[in-house]
Amino acid sequence: MDLSLLSSTFVLLLITVALIIVQKIATVLYYTYFYWKNKGLPYLQDSLSSIITDWKLFLGHTLVDYCQYVYYRFPDAKYVGTVDSSSPSVIIRDPELIKDIMVKDFEYFTDHRSFIDESVDPLLGKATFSLRGDRWREMKNILSPTFTASKMKFMFDLVSKCSQNFINYLVDHPNLCHMLDTKDAFRRYTNDVIATTAFGISVDSLKVRDNEFYTRGVEASKFASGFLPIVKMMFLQSCPWLGKSIGLTLFSSATSKFFKNVVEETIRMRKQHNIVRPDMIHLLIQAEDKKSDSAHKMTLDDIVSQAFSFFFAGFETSSSMMCFVAHELAVNQDIQDRLREEVQQHLAEENGEISYESLLKMSYMDMVISETLRKHPPLVFLDRYCTKRYELPPSQPGCKNIIIEPDNVILFPVYGLHHDPKYFPNPDKFDPERFSEKNKDSILPYTYLPFGHGPRKCIGNRFVLMEAKILLTHLLQKFTLKTTEKTVEPVVYSKDITLQTVDGFWINLEKRET
Repeated sequence: MDLSLLSSTFVLLLITVALIIVQKIATVLYYTYFYWKNKGLPYLQDSLSSIITDWKLFLGHTLVDYCQYVYYRFPDAKYVGTVDSSSPSVIIRDPELIKDIMVKDFEYFTDHRSFIDESVDPLLGKATFSLRGDRWREMKNILSPTFTASKMKFMFDLVSKCSQNFINYLVDHPNLCHMLDTKDAFRRYTNDVIATTAFGISVDSLKVRDNEFYTRGVEASKFASGFLPIVKMMFLQSCPWLGKSIGLTLFSSATSKFFKNVVEETIRMRKQHNIVRPDMIHLLIQAEDKKSDSAHKMTLDDIVSQAFSFFFAGFETSSSMMCFVAHELAVNQDIQDRLREEVQQHLAEENGEISYESLLKMSYMDMVISETLRKHPPLVFLDRYCTKRYELPPSQPGCKNIIIEPDNVILFPVYGLHHDPKYFPNPDKFDPERFSEKNKDSILPYTYLPFGHGPRKCIGNRFVLMEAKILLTHLLQKFTLKTTEKTVEPVVYSKDITLQTVDGFWINLEKRET
C-alpha cells in the first residue's frame, strides 16, 4: 500500500473534520448572539457555557439544571430564543402556546427534530418517534390498534403473569430483597414483559440473569448515557454522511443483528404455523403483507425498528418510572399504606386476584403514578419540529410577533413546568392529592406533560401505566417498601438524557405476613 496516499487521505479527513467544527462553531455563535437579537426576542447568551444545551451538559450540568436555568432566566416571557445544536430553537413556557403548537396548530409542527438518520442507524432512524410526515402517519395508523382497550385486556394476562413470576422469585430469594437495586430488578421485569407482549417470547430474567434479550437491552440503553455516547450521538446528528462513511452507528452491529434475527424468526414461525397473537408484531406483519398505494412499502427493517423502539421504551423509560414510584413509596410510608389499603380492597373483591377492570378502578394508584410522573417526568424536554412558517404572538410586553421558520426546533421545558410553584404549589413535595377527583380539574391544562399532548403524544402510554400498576399491585401485596442506608433522598439526578439518578435506586423489601 502507498503510505503517502494513506497519509494524504488521513490529512484530508482531519481537514474536513476541522472545517466542519469551525463551521458549526460559527453557526452556533451567530444564532446565539445575533439571530434572536435581530428579531427582538429574549434569548440565552449569558456566557460561553450557556451557548447550547449540549455544552452546558459537558461542563458539568445536568439536563434538569439546564431546564431550570432556561425556564427561570426570563420568568415573564412566554418563550425565549436559544440554540439546539446548530439550529435556532424556541423554548415555550406559556401553556396556551403549548396547546396551540401541540394540538390546535399541529399541522405546522407535525414532526420531531432529527434524532438519527435512518441510513446511518435504521434501528432508531425508522422508529415511529423518528419518522416524519406521511410515513409517521402511516405507521401511527398501523400501531395504534395495538393499544386499544381490547388488546390491552389481552396483554393484561401476559403482563400479570410476568409480574407474578417476578414477585414469586423475590419471595423465594429474600437475600435479594435486603438491598435491592430496583433499576436492575425492574429492567428485568420490563424486559420480560416486552419479550412476551411484543415478540411472543417467554423470558425469565431474574432466573436466567444473562439472557441475551436482557444483555442486549442493557447495551442498547447506554447509547444516551455518559460523555462519549452523547458525543457520538451529536456527531451522527450533525454529520450523518460522515458517520455513515466511516461506519459509525449508535448501536453495535451485534445488537442490531440480534433484534433483526429475533423479529425475522418470530415472523417466520408465525407465518409457518399460522400463529395469530393480537400484538404489535402481528399488526406489522399484516401491514407488510397488505398491498398498498403508499409510496413506502413496509420492510423487515421497518418491523424490526418498531419492535425495537417498543422494547427500548419499555426497557428504559418504563423501568425508570417504576423506580421513582418505588422510591417515593419507600420514603413516604403513609402514602404507601394508603395505596396498599386500596390494593387489598380490590384483591378481596376479586378473591385474591386482580382483573383488568379492577385495575382501572384504583383511583389512588392513578394519583400516585401521576404525581410520580409530575415530580420525575420521563423526559426533561419535549420537542416539535417546525415544518411551515408560523407566527408567534409577542413573547412579553414591548416585544413584537416572531416568525418561526421551517427547520426551527420548538422545546417544551417539561421539568420546569412540573416544578413551577405557580402551577404546582410546593413542587418538591410528593403529594398525590394534586390528582384527586377534587383537585385535578384545578391543574392548568398543558402544564402537565409526562407523555406529551396532541397527535404526537406517546401512543404506548396506556400500556406503560398498566405495566407499572400490575407490578405495584403484586409488590405491595407481598412486601413493605422501606429505605436503606443507600437510599438517597432527595434524589440526585445524573447527566443522562432520560431522567436517572447518580447512585441508582436502592430500597429494602420487607416480606409481609399474608
